[in-house]
Amino acid sequence: MRTSRPLSDTGPSSILRPMSGLLIVLGVTMLSSTIVSVALPQIVGALDGSQSQYTWVVTATLLASTASTPVWGKLADLFDKKKLLQLSIVLFIASSLLCGFAQTTGQLIAFRAVQGLGMGASQVLVQVIIAAMVSPKQRGTLNGYIGAVMAVATVGGPLIGGLLADLPGLGWRWCFFIGVPFMLVALVALSRTLKLVDVRRPDTKVDYAGATLIAAGVSLLLLWVTFVGNDFAWVSWQSGAMVAGSLLLLGLAVWVEARVSEPVVPLHLVMRRETAIAILASSAVGMAMFGGAVFLGQYFQLARGYSPTEAGLLTAPLMLGTMISSTVSGRMVSRSGRVKSYVVTGMVTLTLGFLALATIDATTPLLIVCGGMVLMGLGVGMSMQNLVLVVQNSVPLREIGAASGTVAFFRTLGGTMGVSVLGAFLANRVSTNISDGLSEAGVSPTAGGGDAGTLNLDAMPPLLREIVEGAYGTSTGDLFLLATGIALVGLVLAVFLPRVQLRDSLDLPDPAAEAAETTGGEDSEELAGVAQDTRTPRAGAPTEPTGAADAARTGREPSTD
Repeated sequence: MRTSRPLSDTGPSSILRPMSGLLIVLGVTMLSSTIVSVALPQIVGALDGSQSQYTWVVTATLLASTASTPVWGKLADLFDKKKLLQLSIVLFIASSLLCGFAQTTGQLIAFRAVQGLGMGASQVLVQVIIAAMVSPKQRGTLNGYIGAVMAVATVGGPLIGGLLADLPGLGWRWCFFIGVPFMLVALVALSRTLKLVDVRRPDTKVDYAGATLIAAGVSLLLLWVTFVGNDFAWVSWQSGAMVAGSLLLLGLAVWVEARVSEPVVPLHLVMRRETAIAILASSAVGMAMFGGAVFLGQYFQLARGYSPTEAGLLTAPLMLGTMISSTVSGRMVSRSGRVKSYVVTGMVTLTLGFLALATIDATTPLLIVCGGMVLMGLGVGMSMQNLVLVVQNSVPLREIGAASGTVAFFRTLGGTMGVSVLGAFLANRVSTNISDGLSEAGVSPTAGGGDAGTLNLDAMPPLLREIVEGAYGTSTGDLFLLATGIALVGLVLAVFLPRVQLRDSLDLPDPAAEAAETTGGEDSEELAGVAQDTRTPRAGAPTEPTGAADAARTGREPSTD
């Protein structure tokens, strides 16, 4: 049984106190995913690791985090959300300490995989818990804060990692230790302040087969995305085997999910119009969020000659734009209750930002580059969390975990694949441009290298350095032109989103109805009548979002205005 709790019933203090702890958890886990990027050469060197192990330090975390996201989301629908979050925090703290004390690269890779499980769980559970605390309309403001924290952590991670690795007395191990005290504070704070209404079903069933197939299929796909173009060609038997194997596993997962009572990814969610559009548009936003800092940081280092720390600082306009737009648009969404206009505006701004960055080369004034980054950040902040809100608004609270996990999963997967494809495109363009530049200078491309391998600009002769910087500058502009096309696809999809009016209440369990189910008799029938209009199906039965039940009775489609 369900009843709607109005917005006024949720006091500000009951939201803000646990919200601070939730934002700490999200910020630390997001920071941990990027903090090692600058320090990796020092880490692998100190542990006597190889180049292949260098890649696996990052890949292990990415695999565990991405593949487990939909599973954690579904578990949040079946079990106590607060206890799951506490478990994920403890898992993250323990694995972070193990990473910091690792003595070999193999140990570090294994512990990073465990850390990835904690990251994936914490990130999706934070959004699920916020969705269980407040109504979709009020959620807009809180999602704005989430977007701001994610922006700061994503862009600030490499900066903090570089500083920790270089500071005397600290070193690279503090890249893993630094988040532990903050997570301990968050764990204590949330244990005391987080109060959630239990909306679990009594007959919970975990879909182990579906979870295993999804994790295996996604892991194989991510492995292909990680290594294709470097360890083997795009068109090769390795690519064919990995893609075919991934499609087979995911196809089996779909077959299983269609036949179990509690699927990890309910198929009716992804088949719904607004959910499908939000998932596809989120992939474009994910590409911008994950790829922006990576390729822009590389541009500032290899096309403009800045140090890693300076390159990180120069990406600050991207972070600033995301912070401003996510916070402001979140408040405006909560005030108006409408979300589509902000998503469309965000996708337009993101496309314009990509288009501006498509004009850059090695000599473009920094003001123009910064302007493009600001537009890109404004677009990401205005669309990223609002797309999640569209999906959350369309499902009942009993499915909020699966819905949130699915959107987060596809956003990360789309971003990862986008970065891989764009990275391969960049490498190809750089190689071609270096070869052309060497030929124009009268130097044999073979003698000059003519590729996009590891480059030390300071050790190059002036002529070769100028050619390499020009190649990276022009190629980065070409890359963002390709990204503009991808963003346009996301924009077109966003235009077709239905006009959504956010609900201002939560469909929480009705105490009177629950008493009616447990006591029986005439009194129970009288109690059950109080909640007759807010009745929802039992576990395992199909559910409808708000408005769908009324539409079924009247024979009309629910309004989306």
